[in-house]
Amino acid sequence: MTPLAPHVVPIFATPFGVVTLPEAEALNPLLAALFAERATPERRAPGGGALTYYSRDDLLDWPDAPVRQLGQGMLAGVSAVAASLNDFSEADFAALRIEARAWFTMIRPNGCVPTTNYANTAWCAIYCVAAPEPSTTRFDSGVLRMHEARLGTMFPDATNSETRFPYRPGHYTWRPVPGQLAVFPGALTHEIALVRADPAAAPAMVLVTARARFVGPRQTGVPWW
Repeated sequence: MTPLAPHVVPIFATPFGVVTLPEAEALNPLLAALFAERATPERRAPGGGALTYYSRDDLLDWPDAPVRQLGQGMLAGVSAVAASLNDFSEADFAALRIEARAWFTMIRPNGCVPTTNYANTAWCAIYCVAAPEPSTTRFDSGVLRMHEARLGTMFPDATNSETRFPYRPGHYTWRPVPGQLAVFPGALTHEIALVRADPAAAPAMVLVTARARFVGPRQTGVPWW
């Protein structure tokens, strides 16, 4: 029998982008010190518990130069990822207005960010300011885990449980690295897994999260955050 040559393409693909901010080495220590100073009860958002601190989502309104620089870099990263996925001309893409809200998160050892996703949001961007060393006993310590939900009702057999990427079923993980920005759809359910580290020795993981969306020049009816 003549061997068949099937034409197979990925469908329902989910974009995930990583951008390295060039100013990170100088910027991150300034951000870490500023966030440690500002992690007060007055600036705290609801949730988090004793081991995870969320600031209010007004970070992009802060006047501090390091925060302004980070905000510009993060929004530029989101724009670069979004532009790479579209057929807009440079002029058409430049005409879009980006809207965003952002906050910082401090995750102490044995803390986490529970599963979440964001309404009224096109893109989620997570920037790593600081992170403890990877755990030697738990490979998933502190990873950003994005949940696979499309294939939950698929019958698993020998042929579809061991398929190659991007067809392999299961969650996808990315390890936050200081200076790197992860960008993915805001509707995607995700979490920061438990940070397995020695509470007496390991520093907190410090992340900045932004919700972003683009509005066209004549677009109306965009819901409030």
